[in-house]
Amino acid sequence: MNKVISKMVVVPVDGSENALRALDYLNLVFGSKYNLRVVLFYLLPSLPRVLIEGNTTSDIMAGKFTELEKKNRAMAQLILSEGKKRLLDKGFKKKAVETVFQKRAVGIARDICNWSENMRSDAIIISTRGLSRLKAFFMGETANKVLEFNRSCPVWMVKGAVRRKNVLLAVDNSQNAMRAVDYVGFMLPGTETHVTIFHSKRDLKRFMPDGLLEEFPEFQRSWKHKAGEVVAPYLKRAKEMLMKAGLKENRISIKLVDGSESAGIDILKEAINSDAGTIFIGKRGCSDVKDYSMGSVAKKVLYQASDMTVCVVP
Repeated sequence: MNKVISKMVVVPVDGSENALRALDYLNLVFGSKYNLRVVLFYLLPSLPRVLIEGNTTSDIMAGKFTELEKKNRAMAQLILSEGKKRLLDKGFKKKAVETVFQKRAVGIARDICNWSENMRSDAIIISTRGLSRLKAFFMGETANKVLEFNRSCPVWMVKGAVRRKNVLLAVDNSQNAMRAVDYVGFMLPGTETHVTIFHSKRDLKRFMPDGLLEEFPEFQRSWKHKAGEVVAPYLKRAKEMLMKAGLKENRISIKLVDGSESAGIDILKEAINSDAGTIFIGKRGCSDVKDYSMGSVAKKVLYQASDMTVCVVP
């Protein structure tokens, strides 16, 4: 039996119930007995630099700034302690849960990414909604920026309340997809998840305008056959990689379907059909689009998923 290697996951929190949903998800998928090192990460809110620099010459204002700083840190400790208690109440050991807070250096998203990458964390697990009064510390904007700025650490976007353990692993014939497979093999052995390796064959309508192919059904039939032949070795290899990593064969299935005009929609539909609560997908597919923000299958899946977690692997 493969030894379960300790993994470090970073969970940014901001004091909101929505942000803490990431902790509930963590417990759902891994549980307290899994060999995890959980780091709850909080960034201290800060006043505009111009306000601080313009008032430090006054002893009274300087004292006010010092008092504000103390209360700011006290609030950080309270928020982090509440998050830690939430995990301890679920059975996590004290030594497995760490708390970290720091001042903002560059910006919320960049600071989260920089800290996580410097510490070589294995995952950033972040809720897509946070404090409403802060236009959102973890609303879509910040969470999306974490995806944009992150260079090496997979980001798990918790979208709503996730209640299902099963996993959908989207695979195509790309190196990035194989990195996603390798990552699933690294993170999930020892868990009770069932993994569906999934691919929807690209429809020819993604290449040609509507109407042009209606008179040539033979092209569609030939294409579906060829598309299946191209991706089949990757699906087989994905299953072999997962089994070698320690996932049990009876917890892995492969599904290859004739796709629609939207691979993203196909993935989301299959996630629902297979009762999956988590979708793993490479940041770039076979087209090797380097800029996530420019649009991709991963982006469509991320924006349209509901009550699911989407893990984007760079």
